[in-house]
Amino acid sequence: MNKNACKDFTERLGCLIKKNPSLITMMPSNIFTMRLIGNKTHGDFAEIAISEFINQYMYDFKSTHVGKDLYRAKSKEEDITVENEITNEKFPISLKAYGDRPLQLSTDKISQMFPLLGNYGDRIDDKKIIATIFKNDAFSFFSKISKLLLIYDEKKQRCNILVFDAELARNSTSYIEKENKCAERKHPAYRFFDDKDSYICEVSYGNAFASALQRGLWTNTKTAVQFFYSVTDGWVDYSHNLPLVKLFSHALVSSTKGHEVALSDIKEDIARLKRTNDIHV
Repeated sequence: MNKNACKDFTERLGCLIKKNPSLITMMPSNIFTMRLIGNKTHGDFAEIAISEFINQYMYDFKSTHVGKDLYRAKSKEEDITVENEITNEKFPISLKAYGDRPLQLSTDKISQMFPLLGNYGDRIDDKKIIATIFKNDAFSFFSKISKLLLIYDEKKQRCNILVFDAELARNSTSYIEKENKCAERKHPAYRFFDDKDSYICEVSYGNAFASALQRGLWTNTKTAVQFFYSVTDGWVDYSHNLPLVKLFSHALVSSTKGHEVALSDIKEDIARLKRTNDIHV
């Protein structure tokens, strides 16, 4: 995958959102309303919503929701596939909905990263060694991270769609330091810092017996915000869409014929939104 293809997509998505802020207010409201149905429901609906948003409102891109069965069969994280219809480039994107707190960028399934860093001691500040680490196969995924992160603050009902800038993070790494157990976790971690001692990310401890949450690459949207690109240009307020909950509950006890009628009305509403926002497809 050409990493520029994914970067071009996220920048184009950002431009669309800036020109049509009402669309991005509407979508998170619908996605996070799903938390009223179930605390873990919104993540799956976010995948479907983002994919359909691309198909409906980004005229030179199309998207396919991969689905859970295919996802489990794949070696790479992938929730949707996006295709640039002008260049014909296809690339996978992983979609994650997180609260505004530490988040995992990679699970490091075969536990290579932490042992590699351990070979260089508790503090690594030699530029050549740091460059060697990033070139190692254990970190080969680092420049290929393609996660679209829907970060939400439920108390304030706001959302920020972020992309981790792996290239900036790599180029900014000045030193890597091992930190032993702390209040937030039971295991040690290697933390990456820039030349101003600003936190970038960290590699958590994890051997073959560790769970997925005890290993891999982590960061924090609060303390490493400068290493993210905000597609929404900052926080966007959202509100619960209660009619959507009623729509789902009624749809579950109605027939296919009723669903077809409702879908026809919804398609008309999408066409109205396109006209209102002057979006041509």
